[in-house]
Amino acid sequence: MKCGSGIEARQVNELFINIDPIQAGGRLTGDAIKAIIAYGDGYSVCDNCRKPNRLDCISKPPIAEFHKEVAAWLNMDAARMMPGARRGFQAVAHTYVNKGDPVLLTSLSHYTEFLAVEEAGGVACEIPADGRHIVTPELTAIKIEEVRKKFGKNPVLALIDQVDYQYGNRHDVAGIAKVAHQYDVPVLCNGAYTVGILPVDGKALGVDFVVGSGHKSMAAPAPSGVLAATAERAKDVFRTTAIEGDVTGRKFGIKEPELMGCTLMGATLVGMMASFPHVKERVKHFDRELANNRIVMDALLSIEGTKILSEYPRKHTLTRVDTTGSFDTVAGSHKKKGFYFSSALNDKGIFGLIPGATRIWKFNTYGMTEKQARYLADAFVAVARENGLPIKS
Repeated sequence: MKCGSGIEARQVNELFINIDPIQAGGRLTGDAIKAIIAYGDGYSVCDNCRKPNRLDCISKPPIAEFHKEVAAWLNMDAARMMPGARRGFQAVAHTYVNKGDPVLLTSLSHYTEFLAVEEAGGVACEIPADGRHIVTPELTAIKIEEVRKKFGKNPVLALIDQVDYQYGNRHDVAGIAKVAHQYDVPVLCNGAYTVGILPVDGKALGVDFVVGSGHKSMAAPAPSGVLAATAERAKDVFRTTAIEGDVTGRKFGIKEPELMGCTLMGATLVGMMASFPHVKERVKHFDRELANNRIVMDALLSIEGTKILSEYPRKHTLTRVDTTGSFDTVAGSHKKKGFYFSSALNDKGIFGLIPGATRIWKFNTYGMTEKQARYLADAFVAVARENGLPIKS
């Protein structure tokens, strides 16, 4: 099947169980696919754009109402849709960070958080994770004191992952925010792996900003995301333009500089909106996701030599595994080397493992049915047996 000249139709999710760590929460709903077809033209949502000529003010389709719903859902005061979580980091960093300012990140932060700080001219100051790969309030307090001694002032911003991308571990954002606020440091909660996956309450977390990823965790097309803020911080980040042309005297109404006026348009926005009712419902059932993940964890741990590097028991479905002592022992003598593992899984209808990875790798069970989880569990054990690896009873 072809989409056009040289473009093959992608059928990964139709033909395989997809365990790719970054794709699980972004699979589109049927309603989102319909929205893409209907609103695929670039400026399709602008059909009924009237003064004040801003995206979040459009009522047909109900974009304005969607913005209000998302803010309320996250228990924040204002929200804007963004072209990905990274643009949320960028908007906040550009607002608060000046050249040479210290900014708190963590040793598990995503690279886009670092780039947002770099672009604003800030200095990255990492809070180290502990031996369990967890960032704690205690370590945060120690780091802030170190920053104060080195720079002679407090950090101007903290970007903290609720669940990190490296291990899928959940961190005490509420506790970290409490410590940071004692030093008057505003806190951005990176919910790229939580907003749309499990319940997120910004006020309960005590943070100033919540950032989510539409294409990673909200069943939305890419690039899409959300930036939500408290009323106090919204005045800063969602400020309106004040620039004026020196020849024409032109002004630009209530456009927001950090959003370059408007952000998501067309299929990305309406696809995100179409999936939203499904997303609001699915976050209520994260316990089922963890139960399915446990089925797979039990199977992997039954293969001797396999270790779970993420916190255990799991609190998220994104998991980092060390199979140096199991599947990797086969790679040295197998004719396909390390590629045998992903190849064997592909043959069993499982997709998403990096080809050649047999030592340390990640996968995500989010969105699976129990039947699929049991099939995946059996497949891991079957590949181990086929290659002579011992299985615990």
